[in-house]
Amino acid sequence: MPDPLPVHVSRESLHSLEVPASYETTGTFDVRLINHAESLHVHLHLDDPLSEVARLDAGNHYVEAESERYVRVTVDTERLDGADRLGKLKVATAYGSETRWVDVTVNEPDPEANKVEVDESLATPQPRTDDEVAIPPVVPVLAVGGMALLLFAVTAVLLKGATMWLGALVLAGGVLTASFFLLQD
Repeated sequence: MPDPLPVHVSRESLHSLEVPASYETTGTFDVRLINHAESLHVHLHLDDPLSEVARLDAGNHYVEAESERYVRVTVDTERLDGADRLGKLKVATAYGSETRWVDVTVNEPDPEANKVEVDESLATPQPRTDDEVAIPPVVPVLAVGGMALLLFAVTAVLLKGATMWLGALVLAGGVLTASFFLLQD
């Protein structure tokens, strides 16, 4: 994403605006509203040529005292139809008494910039290094099953219940069955 378009508000005097004369982009960009004084509203508006390829979610933006706010301008580059687009962004404060216009050029994106080169080496498996240790899937099953069996056995001893011993046997059978099928691969 390109650098945001900086808009300084109330830096010289209350409601004053400082904006660059022009701005270029190849896609979606942010307007960085930088407020140097008390809280206020900043109104943003795209002229007709620019609004054919770009949009703002809202026109009126509240900026708290001595803070910054980013406003996204979404650009649909597919609507450029192979040509750059020049339009204007209107920035206004104090109910329009302070207004500035920024010439915004939306350039056709370079199709080569998003191109990814892929060759045949991507399809060949990479050799394992000695640092990689493959843990067979049966190990975690045995570990978790062993901990569960230990928990069942301790509970059965403490509660002296035959039901707990029966549960431990069922669990042991499940762990052994899962281990058998995991070792078949």
